[in-house]
Amino acid sequence: MIGRDGNGEGRITPQVLLKAYSVGLFPMAEDAGDPTLYWVEPEMRGIIPLDRFHVPRSLAKTVRQARYHVTFNAAFGPVIRACAEPAPGRRKTWINATILSLYTDLHRLGHAHSVEAWDDDQLVGGLYGVSLGRAFFGESMFSRRPDASKICLVHLVERLKERGFALLDTQFTTDHLRRFGAVDVPRAEYEHMLAEALVGTARFD
Repeated sequence: MIGRDGNGEGRITPQVLLKAYSVGLFPMAEDAGDPTLYWVEPEMRGIIPLDRFHVPRSLAKTVRQARYHVTFNAAFGPVIRACAEPAPGRRKTWINATILSLYTDLHRLGHAHSVEAWDDDQLVGGLYGVSLGRAFFGESMFSRRPDASKICLVHLVERLKERGFALLDTQFTTDHLRRFGAVDVPRAEYEHMLAEALVGTARFD
């Protein structure tokens, strides 16, 4: 495990974090109360192929109805803090204070982004992730209203396609993400896809 405030190679900075992403690593904590982080490099990596993104018919109808107002990078801090809160089916979170601080720093540097869903002036759903080159690494999402986070995901993919991104990394796959076309790829295949996506630059903003 590596603490952000450790010495020497143990210290994690935003630059170290970006380097880790560039070689296929990402950090997690055991739980919100654990101040240390550990690096994760799954044997099978979850991705959503952007050209095969699937929107279920009922959700597509909801998106067209514009039930929520969707914004980008309008409330990064509230989004990541909401993702860190316990939720039904998720009693513990891997987002600790170190991660909150690091990704807030990445946001200030233009490498961490959020998508928000609003009901009037209430934040009802969102997601956040990291951009590097033409890759976007999805980190977490939350929802306080039906379909709010799903709608954010649809808008995220639309933006990634518009802006020339080549890779949407979901880290792992879940039944929820498989509904949208998420698949597992072996580490070697993922590393090849990542290397290609890191050539060139796509702007999220």
